Amino acid sequence: MHLILFIVFAGFCLAGAINLLLQSHPINSALSLIVVMTSLAVLYLSLGAEFLAAAQVIVYAGAIMVLFIFVVMLLNAGREERTMGSRSARTVGFPAVAVTLGILATVILHAQGLGAAGLGQGVTTTEDLSRILFTELLLPFEVTSVLILIAILGAVALARHGDGERPVSK
Repeated sequence: MHLILFIVFAGFCLAGAINLLLQSHPINSALSLIVVMTSLAVLYLSLGAEFLAAAQVIVYAGAIMVLFIFVVMLLNAGREERTMGSRSARTVGFPAVAVTLGILATVILHAQGLGAAGLGQGVTTTEDLSRILFTELLLPFEVTSVLILIAILGAVALARHGDGERPVSK
């Protein structure tokens, strides 16, 4: 069962990553990145890292993607072109979703010992994880937050209209 779930969600992850690269519209690329991050969270969950899976969804698929969408919307000064959706999404996407749901339903229905979870010897608590994060990994954690702040400031500076000079009031 774990192998089938791994193959399905690794396929989602790869398909989302490829779609991220092939999209010309930045919002669609950001949505593909959400698919990648959510698929990674399911893979973490299947490895027994529940806290990491929850952090992946909350931090990356939630907060960081909202930040990316905000920056993309801030930089996109032009008017959006309305489309009726992708033709390939209709012809390939809907059958692919139906097949994937069928595979997942089959795996879940035929699973032996569903719900029987066991813990190994190396149980890491949230306290241990936070101690490592805020002692040994404090510098990379803070550098990442400063880089995100610089990216936001750069996006705001690029999105300003005009040449940057303030009009002289009379």
